[in-house]
Amino acid sequence: MAGGTGAVGAAVVRVLAARGSAVVLTYRSRREAAEALAGEVREAVGGKGVVGVLPLDLTDESATARAVASAAQAHGGIHTLVYAAGPHVPMRHLSRVSPGEYRAQLEGDAVAFFNLVHPALGPLRASRGSVVAVTTVATRRFPVRDGLSSGAKGAVEAVARALAAEEGRYGVRVNCVAPGMLADGIAARLIGSGELDDAALAVTRRAIPLRRFGAAADIAEAVSFLASDRAGFITGQALGVDGGYSV
Repeated sequence: MAGGTGAVGAAVVRVLAARGSAVVLTYRSRREAAEALAGEVREAVGGKGVVGVLPLDLTDESATARAVASAAQAHGGIHTLVYAAGPHVPMRHLSRVSPGEYRAQLEGDAVAFFNLVHPALGPLRASRGSVVAVTTVATRRFPVRDGLSSGAKGAVEAVARALAAEEGRYGVRVNCVAPGMLADGIAARLIGSGELDDAALAVTRRAIPLRRFGAAADIAEAVSFLASDRAGFITGQALGVDGGYSV
């Protein structure tokens, strides 16, 4: 579980652990948050649930490969790889984003995803397992000033589809969950910073058929479904969890 300390990642950890999965979660810098989440989940599920907490910079190819190999060896393989990581994305017009900033976003998200999934392919083939990447609905319906997010997440979705096509012969499934506007996670930070003011939030809410924002728990439920045997004939898809925004 990559990105376990964010709002969405933490919700995914809680749901997967509650449903019987042994979860290894990674964090980049928020050690206290990661350890607190692990303790909370272990207590909630009777001492099980989170079996490992690893500091990891996903842009470090070698370190990521070592972490994947270590987790697979220590726990007898990998059933599901969940990618819910990625740097904070400020909302800015692309004309105000420098090529260097765009490159850094790609490295911190799209390249990081590939660094994680590539060394996991062997263990996933052995278990006939799955990959679930959390992306964004902005790859389908573009909100102005969200180009940094949709550009990098679009690359993640393209690689996920390619992996689904190539790895299906080994029984490996690869899917994405594409969140819309959430009341927590990055959206909460954007609201707190003033990048999304009341007027912008009102416009966004009117664009959602359900007329409300989602929550990290909604994304966790979708991830859990795609990781399970109930989704055994689903691969190469991006499931929009967006209240109908992309309709």
